[in-house]
Amino acid sequence: MAADLRQPAVEAWFRLRRGDFVLDSTIALPAAGIVGLFGPSGAGKSTLLRCLAGVERAPEGRVSVNGTIWQGDGVFVPPHRRSVGLVFQDAVLFPHMSVRTNLRFGARRLRAGRRRVPEGDVVDLLGLERLLERKPATLSGGEVQRVAIGRALLNEPDLLLLDEPLASLDVARREEILPYLDRLHAELAMPTIFVSHNVEEMRRLADSVAIMAAGRILSHRPTADALAGLGPDADQGSIASLDARFVGSGRVALRGGEAFDVAGSSGPVGGPCRVRIAARDVSLALDRPSRASALAVWPATVEAIARTDCGVVEVSLRCDGGLVHAQIAGSVAAALGLAMQSRVFALIHRATLAAPGDATNRATQRAPTP
Repeated sequence: MAADLRQPAVEAWFRLRRGDFVLDSTIALPAAGIVGLFGPSGAGKSTLLRCLAGVERAPEGRVSVNGTIWQGDGVFVPPHRRSVGLVFQDAVLFPHMSVRTNLRFGARRLRAGRRRVPEGDVVDLLGLERLLERKPATLSGGEVQRVAIGRALLNEPDLLLLDEPLASLDVARREEILPYLDRLHAELAMPTIFVSHNVEEMRRLADSVAIMAAGRILSHRPTADALAGLGPDADQGSIASLDARFVGSGRVALRGGEAFDVAGSSGPVGGPCRVRIAARDVSLALDRPSRASALAVWPATVEAIARTDCGVVEVSLRCDGGLVHAQIAGSVAAALGLAMQSRVFALIHRATLAAPGDATNRATQRAPTP
């Protein structure tokens, strides 16, 4: 399905300031097809989607969908009245409901007289037939995401927003859901934004790609042009590969460190393994947070600070388990006052098990240059 950027069905621009971060972006979407939204952590991708959905209200902005104003000219349509299907990376289903009931919940708020997407079509499109009577607790991560997407589709949205729907899944679960997203791409005719940090997912699913950094859309071009020259890990920054050991089902620990969860990990307790951590999955704090959504929080010392080619700062950090890297916005680095030998806390948000033979720290094609 080729994207036609000349005749947008959705036009939006927003300006929003949050501390040192400024979202100042304009985007246009065709009536059908998938627009990929691609860029480093902290670029503002999720904030842009939240503004489109009305979940976050930008004080300056305008949104027009199929000729209807959602924001601008003194109008602000609240989130519950916008025809938006929004799916996050950590989909939440109602645990006491069956899959069938969860799906039907998506159609409860349809406006009178609005054409309904046939439930059977969505069930077939996403391969949900054998799951309909099951409860969410019995589903795999990929199955949960398929149900969440189905629920969004049954709300008959004018705009579908997929915010990293595969990011929380291990490799096996991603491969499980990708064929269904392929079908969604081929058969669905509605404007869609797909956010991902994975270059290959973008190449596979997106008709065009908008590159975003530091709150701005830098370009919006056909996928092949937008991603030319990028390898599969180009978005992730440097990737650390650290010695660890298995300490239980799905859990590992670095030398002398606390245990944490690693996607797809399994092995004999006490057995050795290696853990891969991408720079985009690490954030920084000057003080140890009392509560955090991170998998692990490690004391660390800054060993190097470098700026990437898209203005994002990559910080190399020495912790007890080895050298890790964090990819943060330049404004955040300035606000933290980072310098060589600064003492900080590294918040690890995602880690994966390294393939056998992956025994060294390495940098991707977008490694920083001092």
